[in-house]
Amino acid sequence: MIFARRTFLRLAVLAAAAAVLLPPVAPATAAALNAEQKKTLSEVNTYFNTVKTMHGDFIQFGPNGERAEGKFYLARPGKIRFYYNPPSKVDIVADGKSVSVKDRKLATQDIWPLSETPLRFLLAEKINLAADADVAGVSVEPDLVTVVLSDDTTFGSGKLTLIFDAESTELKQWTVTDAQGYDTSVAIYNTTVNGPTNPKLFRIDYNANMMQRRNN
Repeated sequence: MIFARRTFLRLAVLAAAAAVLLPPVAPATAAALNAEQKKTLSEVNTYFNTVKTMHGDFIQFGPNGERAEGKFYLARPGKIRFYYNPPSKVDIVADGKSVSVKDRKLATQDIWPLSETPLRFLLAEKINLAADADVAGVSVEPDLVTVVLSDDTTFGSGKLTLIFDAESTELKQWTVTDAQGYDTSVAIYNTTVNGPTNPKLFRIDYNANMMQRRNN
């Protein structure tokens, strides 16, 4: 379903406004990074690998300026859930192996392997961006650190931009650019790290897909 597929890609993105304000990042392989960039990547890896769970609020900006808000819950490895505030009817869940995009208004649910989505970079059990991803660029600014990853998935070639606080290296936003050049941005705030999570948050109703296929 084209609508749901584009919706998923755009949900994985971050702060379009912030991305526009940041200076351009020169393409670079991990081997070509300078000492400061390698140090920054190492600090980002350390931060990611200390975060086992996280929850908080998010604001999403779409490519046409549309805005949505809600709450997210993350449990590594492999699990995340986005609850969208009304009037949105979308529900996104990753259960460790699959990603589900459910549209309650249309009564549809689309499922893809987690390994074939940009979320795999954020939800891996152990993250080493220099080794596991194609690092397209690293930019270090006084307040922000930007890491750009090239992404070639079944959705087509794309780009994942991660934005961190320069002092704490905490993740603040991420942006996914899809093969058509569409950006969607998600900024996170009011976050709690390594608190308890409810496993029920990350369940996908696979039976709903079976019923959907029977009715089509």
